Amino acid sequence: MKRKFVNSSSLFYLYLIVFFAVWVGYVIWIYPWKETLGNTTLLYAIVDITIRLLVWVLPVFLFLRYIDHVDPLEYLGLKQNWRKGVIIGIVFSLINFLASVIRYGTPHPSIESITWNSILSTSIFIGFVEEIPFRGFTLQKFEAQYGFWVANVVSSILFLVIHLPGWVLFNQFNIINAISIFIFGALWAILFKYSKSLWGAIIAHSLNDFIAFFVFRL
Repeated sequence: MKRKFVNSSSLFYLYLIVFFAVWVGYVIWIYPWKETLGNTTLLYAIVDITIRLLVWVLPVFLFLRYIDHVDPLEYLGLKQNWRKGVIIGIVFSLINFLASVIRYGTPHPSIESITWNSILSTSIFIGFVEEIPFRGFTLQKFEAQYGFWVANVVSSILFLVIHLPGWVLFNQFNIINAISIFIFGALWAILFKYSKSLWGAIIAHSLNDFIAFFVFRL
């Protein structure tokens, strides 16, 4: 089904500015408070998921529904071709796992790394939360104006940039990680483009983080 685009470019760019500003504010002022809850507790995980849904996901659904006047689930690729998306996401993850074995050697998971937050927020739900605003929304908005490959590069750069405040705050910036974030963002965009379902990118994203943080403890 051909997607419907309306002339809402100015509001889309305003959305990007507000989204990034709010997230920087969260990292600076709210994240330190959230850490006092104890980052291994269920409460911490619930607060983290709630904040991410309110900042990353809800505004996208509201924008699509009330500004673009489209079905958010259909626009984002969450309704159609989901079987193809699931299969592609799993196949990509298997390839990703084998590539990680070649690069890092035998998997070495640790029970200590398993917490409510690491399972729920940074593994199971991370793909859903981050793919909706970046591949589902931002990529398609730019694609409507500039074509897929330009949109892919720009949205992948923005995906990298949104990680920078946290990295800078905790002195975790690493050029290798930055390059990896950009490359994976571009690959997930290709999965979305090929499958016409965001579920491929969501599954590949969540399993990538699971493989990295739990299986290989990177």
